[in-house]
Amino acid sequence: MITEEKKLNGKKLRSVKEKINTDTKYSITDAIKFLQENKVAKFNETLEVVVKLGVNPANSDQMVRGVVDMPSGTGKKIRVAVITSDKNEEKAKKAGADIVGLESVIDDIKAKKIDFDICIATPDVMPKISAIARILGPKGLMPNPKLGTVTMDVEKAVKQAKAGQVEFRTEKAGIIHAGIGKLSFTLDELIANVSALFEVLIKARPSGAKGAYLKEVFVASTMGPSLKVDVTSIVNKG
Repeated sequence: MITEEKKLNGKKLRSVKEKINTDTKYSITDAIKFLQENKVAKFNETLEVVVKLGVNPANSDQMVRGVVDMPSGTGKKIRVAVITSDKNEEKAKKAGADIVGLESVIDDIKAKKIDFDICIATPDVMPKISAIARILGPKGLMPNPKLGTVTMDVEKAVKQAKAGQVEFRTEKAGIIHAGIGKLSFTLDELIANVSALFEVLIKARPSGAKGAYLKEVFVASTMGPSLKVDVTSIVNKG
C-alpha cells in the first residue's frame, strides 16, 4: 500500500530531478550543495559516493579494497565487537567496544546473533574465528589484517572504528560505493570526507589497472537523485 508520505516523497523527488542538468558534470562542491539544498526525506540522509573504477574485479590482483578514516566522522553510531583472549578484554572495553569476549561472542555469531557493525580480532584467536568465517564473510564483517581489524592494538582499532571509518571494496563492473557522512554536515566537512576517500582510493590503485582509473563519479543522498561529478574537481589526476 502506498502511503501519503511515499506519494509526497515521490512527487518531491520528481521535482528535484527536474532541476538537474543531466548533460553536466557538476563540481563536487556544487553537487553536494545541490543535495543539501534539495533534501527529499524528512530524516537526516546519508551522502553516498559511487565511483566507477577502471579495473576488472574478476582478476584477484585488481580487487580494490580498503578502509578510510573519515576526518569529519560518518554521523553513524558504530557498534564494535572485539573477539580476543582474556588479557585484552579490559583494553577493548576501555576503548569503547560494545561487545567483547571470545567463546561467548563466537557462540552468538554461530546463533546468528550479530549486533555489531565492525568486528575486530587479535591474531591469536584467528584459528577459532575460522569456524564463523562463512557467517561473517558474506556480511563483510570478517576480521582482516589488511583492513586493520586483525591487530594486537585493539585500543587503537576500536577508537578508529568509533571515530568514523568506511570500508570499501569493488563490486561488479568495478563499482565502489560508500556512505561518507550526513547531509546535515557542513559542506567543508563533507568535502574533507570525500577527499579522504579519494586519497585512499588512488593509493589503492592496482598495478595491473590500465588506462583511466577513476572513470566516473556520482553523488546522491539516501532518498534523492544522483549527480554526475567532474573527477578533476576532486583530484588533479587519477
